[in-house]
Amino acid sequence: MKAHIAAACVVAGSFTVSAQTAQAQDRCSDISIAELNWSSAGLAAWVDRIILEAGFDCTVSMVPGDTDSAVETMIETGKPEIIPEFWFESATPALDEAVAEKRAAFAAPLLSEGGVQGWWIPKFLADAHPEITTAQRALKHPELFMPADDGDKPAVFNCPVGWACRVSTENLFRALDGADKGFELVETESGTYLERSVAKAFEDGKGWLGYYWAPTALLGEYDMVKLSFGVEFSKQEWDSCTIVADCADPKLNAYPVSAVYTLVSGDFAMEGGDLMDYFNNRSWSNATVSQVLAWMSNNDADNEGGARHFLETYPDIWKAWLPEDVADKVARSL
Repeated sequence: MKAHIAAACVVAGSFTVSAQTAQAQDRCSDISIAELNWSSAGLAAWVDRIILEAGFDCTVSMVPGDTDSAVETMIETGKPEIIPEFWFESATPALDEAVAEKRAAFAAPLLSEGGVQGWWIPKFLADAHPEITTAQRALKHPELFMPADDGDKPAVFNCPVGWACRVSTENLFRALDGADKGFELVETESGTYLERSVAKAFEDGKGWLGYYWAPTALLGEYDMVKLSFGVEFSKQEWDSCTIVADCADPKLNAYPVSAVYTLVSGDFAMEGGDLMDYFNNRSWSNATVSQVLAWMSNNDADNEGGARHFLETYPDIWKAWLPEDVADKVARSL
C-alpha cells in the first residue's frame, strides 16, 4: 500500500501537469467533498469548500459520513471526489486495488507531521524538569504526578474502554512496570473525563501523565509535551502484542505516526487541473489545527465557522497553497 501511495502522489502530479484548466473549470460545476464525522476532518472539508468556491468559482456540495462509507462510494461511483483527511490506518485491500487501477489517488499529506499519539505531560512540568524526556524518566518521579479523582496513587491516564488506544497504553504500562514504580493505570470513563483530567492538572498546577493524540482542541488550549519511549517503533511488536488485549509479555514500543493524506477520485486526479495543484500543495501542522479546534471549542463554532476563522487568522499559511490571483479572490470573499 505504501508503494501505491508514493506512486499515486507522483501520478497525481503528472495528471496535474497534463490536464487543461478548462477541464478543471468544467468539473467545478459539481464537486463533492466528504465532511467526515470528527472535528479536524470537518474543518479541512470546509476550508476546501470555501477556497474552491471563492477562489476557483466551483459549486461544492458536502457529503457527511465516516471514512469507510466515503471511501466505498468514491471507489464505486467516483463521489465524493475529495476526502480531505484520510488516515493511512484506514486503508483497505479494496482501496489498494482502486489506487493501482487509478480509480483513486493520493494528493499531498494534509498533516505535515502526520497524526501523532503517545504519552504526554504538561509543558510547565517539562520546563521545570527538563530531564523528563521519556516515559521511563517520568515514572521515576511519582511525586510529580496527580492521582485520579478517587485515587491515592499517581495516575497514568488511559483511554476509555472500547478505544483501541486503551489496549496499547495498558500493554506499555506493563512493559514499563508502571505499577511497581508506584503508579496506577486509570481507565477513564469517557473522552470528556480524559479532557477534564488535563484541565484540572493545569488549573491546580499539578503534573499529568497519560495518553493523548494530535491534532485536537485540547492540545490547542493546553501546552503539552509528548514523551519518547526511547525505542523505535516496531510494527511486528505492535501487531503481535502492543495492540493485542492481555498480551502475555508486552515489550517496550513506540507509537506509530499516522500518515494523513487527502484522497481524491481517479477522474478528479486526471481532470482536476489547477485544483489538483491546490491539493498537491495543501498541508498544515498539528499545532495550527489544534489551535483552530481550540478556538472552535471555546466559541461553540461549527466547521464552517472554524474554517472562516482559519482563513481570516492564518493567511500566511493558506496563501502559500494557491496562485496569487486565486488567493486574492479568496481573501476578498472573506
